[in-house]
Amino acid sequence: MDKTPLQIGWGQTEITPEGPVFIAGQFYTRISEGVADPLMAIALALDTGEDHVIFVSVDSVGISDAVRDAVRARLDGETFDPRKVLFHATHSHAAPESRFSNGGLRESAREIGHRKLEAMPVDQVVEFMAGRIAAMIRKAWAGRAPGGIAFGIDDAVVGRNRRWVNDQGISTMYRLFPPQTETFRHVEGFEDHSLNLLATYDPQGKLTGVLVNIPSPSQQSEHSFLLSADFWAETRAELRKRFGEGLGVISQCSAAGDLTGRTILEPAARARMLKLRGIDDRQEIANRITEAVARILPVIASTVDYAPELRHRVEMLELPVNRLSQADADDAARNAAAMEEQYQAEVARLNDAASADPRWYLRASEFQRRKTWYQGVIQRFQEQKTCSTKPFEVHFLRLGEIAFASNPFEYYLDFGIQIKVRSPALQTFLIQLAGNGTYVPSPRSVQGGGYGSVPASNPIGPEGGQALAEHTVTTLRELFNDCPSQP
Repeated sequence: MDKTPLQIGWGQTEITPEGPVFIAGQFYTRISEGVADPLMAIALALDTGEDHVIFVSVDSVGISDAVRDAVRARLDGETFDPRKVLFHATHSHAAPESRFSNGGLRESAREIGHRKLEAMPVDQVVEFMAGRIAAMIRKAWAGRAPGGIAFGIDDAVVGRNRRWVNDQGISTMYRLFPPQTETFRHVEGFEDHSLNLLATYDPQGKLTGVLVNIPSPSQQSEHSFLLSADFWAETRAELRKRFGEGLGVISQCSAAGDLTGRTILEPAARARMLKLRGIDDRQEIANRITEAVARILPVIASTVDYAPELRHRVEMLELPVNRLSQADADDAARNAAAMEEQYQAEVARLNDAASADPRWYLRASEFQRRKTWYQGVIQRFQEQKTCSTKPFEVHFLRLGEIAFASNPFEYYLDFGIQIKVRSPALQTFLIQLAGNGTYVPSPRSVQGGGYGSVPASNPIGPEGGQALAEHTVTTLRELFNDCPSQP
């Protein structure tokens, strides 16, 4: 029986809001003060007639349920299944906040004391993004044309493990600074430098786009007050400079909850080298990614498949919540009270001496947000008495000899490597941040503690992370009929 020919469609739209918005990421509130480079959403539609997927890469810290649902509502009645639109974020910490209180934004942060913060409300940001993204998806789907895919793998050093362990076995996120460096003993976890590439071609064999999957979030500019796509801005520019201005570029972050693209080891020496080269760290990452892609493309060009098998499952998977103790709740209550005390002291200081500083709200907002962070532990402790699991959307795909598997988290690498090792596919693309986010830590990271691996950071803990890994491997084996392609 002849295979069904593949139809491919690309789309792109800018999603940079006009005017000031709340910027996602970090504990302290940031209100945007301009635009460094445009924020983008990019779509790749793959359709065999028997099944389909639409990958949507978004320059955002995460994909809020609000954005996902608003886009899908606008796509109701289309000739494709809106549930088979797979959204995933680049994890830019210089993009608008699009999550509500249950997913990140503390609505109370709109006001410090009795002083209101002036920025676009989050519901308006959601509506703006959803309208543009939905229109772009329709265009990508309508523009489907015959094409083929090829795939390959190489290495690009981008993500580094960001959890450092001291002589007491205590972990901290990011490097230690003097005098704490004297107690540093080792980096906690593994690093993955693989770059998975999916390339699309027209019937004449011309390259039309690339899907680049790397285990690193894009947060080089994580403290910026200017909106930015982070290193993907430079990466897209470099790829298009090398392979054609009309090139489609999908950005995917593989399992990398404990990784960062920021320079941690020997930062002064590496900063010196960047200065000597006349570039910054974002351009350096763009160059590394582009060089890896350039090594892959020539050798896969002869392997283009114009009729790959496509099988796509979408599920709402119930995962066990991270079980909290009374001690966890009591500790969170003490910390929340301490944050409230510091917040009130800062508000009083601001009232006594009105500041002309346009960023006057930073310190107070951090106390406010940390209080809410700790209060989340208390809320979850109560909720677990009646609910032991939480549902999350996950996607699993077979595309010829390769697999894709998504999760909505910042998923620690130990789980990601486990899935790759056990996957039946010749090559496995993991996609994290296909949802709101929140860390899912490995068992060894919980032993070390520290931000990212403490109760307030982890609505889903190691038990849930392992359950997701097991389900992912089982589902991929079903999609591949449990016939490993690897020797």
